[in-house]
Amino acid sequence: MLRRRPASRRAERTLAATGALALLTAAAVTGLSPASSSASSHREAPLIAGDPRADNTDVYAFTSPDKPDTVTLVANWLPFQEPNGGPNFYPFAEDARYNIKIDADGNGKPDTTYTWEFTDHVRDDADQFLYNTGVVKSVNDETLNFRQTYSLKVTDSSGNTKTLLKNSPVAPSNVGKASMPDYASLRKEAVVPLPGGGTTFAGQASDPFFLDLRIFDLLYGGDLSETGHNTLAGYNINTLAVQVPKSTLALKGDAKRNPVIGVWSTTDRRGADVTGGGGKGSEGTSAQAADDGKATAKDGNADEWRQVSRLGNPLVNEVVVPLKFKDAFNALSPEKDATITPVVDKVKDPIVPKLIESIYKVPAPATPRNDLVEIFLTGICKECGPIKADLNSQRLNQDVDKSAVVPAEMLRLNMAVPPAAKPNRLGVLGKDLAGFPNGRRLNDDVVDIELQALEGAAQTGKIVPALAAGDAVDTPYREPGDTFPYVALPNTAAVNQADSLHPDGGVGAGLGGLASGDGFPVVPVTALGGGALLACAGVLALRRRHGAGQA
Repeated sequence: MLRRRPASRRAERTLAATGALALLTAAAVTGLSPASSSASSHREAPLIAGDPRADNTDVYAFTSPDKPDTVTLVANWLPFQEPNGGPNFYPFAEDARYNIKIDADGNGKPDTTYTWEFTDHVRDDADQFLYNTGVVKSVNDETLNFRQTYSLKVTDSSGNTKTLLKNSPVAPSNVGKASMPDYASLRKEAVVPLPGGGTTFAGQASDPFFLDLRIFDLLYGGDLSETGHNTLAGYNINTLAVQVPKSTLALKGDAKRNPVIGVWSTTDRRGADVTGGGGKGSEGTSAQAADDGKATAKDGNADEWRQVSRLGNPLVNEVVVPLKFKDAFNALSPEKDATITPVVDKVKDPIVPKLIESIYKVPAPATPRNDLVEIFLTGICKECGPIKADLNSQRLNQDVDKSAVVPAEMLRLNMAVPPAAKPNRLGVLGKDLAGFPNGRRLNDDVVDIELQALEGAAQTGKIVPALAAGDAVDTPYREPGDTFPYVALPNTAAVNQADSLHPDGGVGAGLGGLASGDGFPVVPVTALGGGALLACAGVLALRRRHGAGQA
């Protein structure tokens, strides 16, 4: 629960709006959305659903398990790639900029931005229609009729930009075993070192997100026994990843004193305007669009880049924002989140637990739900809210200006928490401090974790037994790798070839399984870097220390 100090009306409105985002972020895992084919932020808003190459779907941030002095950031685009989708397959867009942004000081603005821009190369576009004309043995093979390269730039908080890479190779779409018999070697060529330390990758991968999407059919038709089918099994995704020393991202370059960062991805297009604001600029018009509901697609200045998609925590825009405001939300920067007034009334009294109660008779937690505000919007810290321990709020950074910190929707990671020796898919819920909501790893079961938080686990400290199995899909379709870029190699079999993909008949059928443990862990607070930054299993245990009715 966020403490309400004597404050201005604006400050109270800020708290309310960000709370709406937090609660509805958690609510999104239950899938009560008017859209029929969303997953995480796959096709989450009307305009971006029609522009899949600009649609960012998931963001991951974690301390690299094999290189713990570095942090790895992964962002995905272009959802629902059927592997056999030739002859053009799935390139990145030439007329878009793809960004991963990092906020080290908690003001909702990026302090570091990595930007990828792509260039198409066609060997023969007059006499060929093929993606490749023979067996492809390298990313620049003469038989690869279509290929892409990219430039990678990094921009600091003052707008100073440095080019890190030019003409770097993109791993091609995996056409199949006949065309690309050793796709792993093609992937390896696309893993490129960065000047000054670090590594990056651009290319196709098996979609690591996992869940049973029939949740959109009135919560599995009122029958939880029908869960367990991984809807995303067999589909591919386009991945951008970067692995850099932690000091590269930390406030003032000091990861020991300032280990907490916030991460999100965005896509920009030239001249695009999803805010209906004409030439005023995306940030200034987004809030107005959210207020008046007039977000539309209009032609903007052809030379001006506009943000058209955004992703931080999983499962936000599908149900966080009412339908008519979804496109405007995609154009917002996190420091503007508090201006989304249409969702304020749903902040501390979310509808989803009540719907679950009506269908499955699981009692809805008492309101107001300020515990979720802390988990998703402010980060977890003793002075942030009801979870009286310190974990992943930028307010914990020793050199931060606390007066400039704002509630904002982003994925927060405490880089001082070491990788888990035995990662638990339930992250903090499974006594694993290195997992979601402290960053997000490729194996973290964010659907089950957020469902438990929504249903009161953060207040009671105990798993809700009736929902312990979650959606019964517990792992990605293909297991991530042990080294960078970690994402699994892309699939080649057609998604509708169920028998070839899964011997039991269902494509990527979930393994099921109950949430491990019988409650949140309770252990002493442990110092993490610099002495002032604390993270504890009790904190991560998400124990509620105040009465549910307090504001």
